[in-house]
Amino acid sequence: MKTVFACLICLLSVCNGQAQRLLTGADQLSTLLPLLDGKRVALVVNQTSLCHQTHLLDTLIYNKVKVTKVFAPEHGFRGTADAGEHVSNGLDRKTATPIVSLYGKNKKPTAQQLADTDIVVFDIQDVGARFYTYVSTLFYLMQSCAENNKKVIVLDRPNPCDYVDGPMRQPRYKSFVSLLPLPVLHGCTVGELAQMMNGEGWLETGVQCRLQVIPVKGWRHGQPYSVPVKPSPNLPNDQAIALYASLCPLEGTSVSVGRGTPYPFQQIGTPLAMKESAYSFQPEPVVGADKHPLHQGQVCHGQDLRKEKAPAGFTLKYIIGCYKAYQRAGRADKFFSRPQLFDLLMGTNSVRMDIQKGKSEEEIRAGWQADLERYRTLRQKYLLY
Repeated sequence: MKTVFACLICLLSVCNGQAQRLLTGADQLSTLLPLLDGKRVALVVNQTSLCHQTHLLDTLIYNKVKVTKVFAPEHGFRGTADAGEHVSNGLDRKTATPIVSLYGKNKKPTAQQLADTDIVVFDIQDVGARFYTYVSTLFYLMQSCAENNKKVIVLDRPNPCDYVDGPMRQPRYKSFVSLLPLPVLHGCTVGELAQMMNGEGWLETGVQCRLQVIPVKGWRHGQPYSVPVKPSPNLPNDQAIALYASLCPLEGTSVSVGRGTPYPFQQIGTPLAMKESAYSFQPEPVVGADKHPLHQGQVCHGQDLRKEKAPAGFTLKYIIGCYKAYQRAGRADKFFSRPQLFDLLMGTNSVRMDIQKGKSEEEIRAGWQADLERYRTLRQKYLLY
């Protein structure tokens, strides 16, 4: 097993031309371990929860921390479950630590599940998009810990898609994929969002969570960050992460985003339109990524985005472009195949309605700018970097 010292080996980042050590919250054991000494500790972690090259669970057990259980989010503890797939309780084979699912019967830890715990450590890599569900898991964790007088420690990590952009989530579209009143790209780290949840009184009944954030060292907002481990099965690389926010709403349409292929969120296509395109792909089941991909076994015509310059923020050009292709094919009525999901992902129904009215991206974007400016002002209060 790796030693403590191996965990302190860090990545390099460049800031103002100077090489600096990048330390995630998990890398800072000299700060973390004293906080856990003599405490019963639960973890909310997945495959991204690394202290250098060693999993945080293994590192803490090696350092004699009493870990009572691991709470597993969407995709599971090891990150191998399909999107939306039920995650079961179990036992970690390597350490015999109990695994309790937060993506099964309950998404919020129960009082009974927290009874043998003093502190819960949250360490999961986010990708900066409102509908990436690990932020929702953090919200429910903080809610339950506040109600049961448990402390939460967030080990912060950089935001790899660090922009503020897109429509704000409106109250009627609150769901697990859009739980917080944020724009599509929120421009925060998980630690900053945790402070925002407390500071803005977003937890139900106005409770406050006992919260401590261990910030990243050697990173600032605006600096690029390449995630060393894919954060979920269908985000395998930097290009997919950069395109994710702009392509994910297409999952409320009949356009494939490449699930069931080697290049998810790096290509788009459909058997219903765009047949003039020279590019095509065929989705097939992929265990651990998507067992039942949209348009399984059908040839999808569309676009290869693997080498396309990624958007600096959120763009509607892919969605509007696909909708226009459906119009040309006389299939516009087949485009929004799951309108409710599309609206939940967008956080509003106005984007869908504006697209159907033929509005341009510039016209649609103008409709959310005032809300976005108010959010930028609010965000400033919670920035750590």
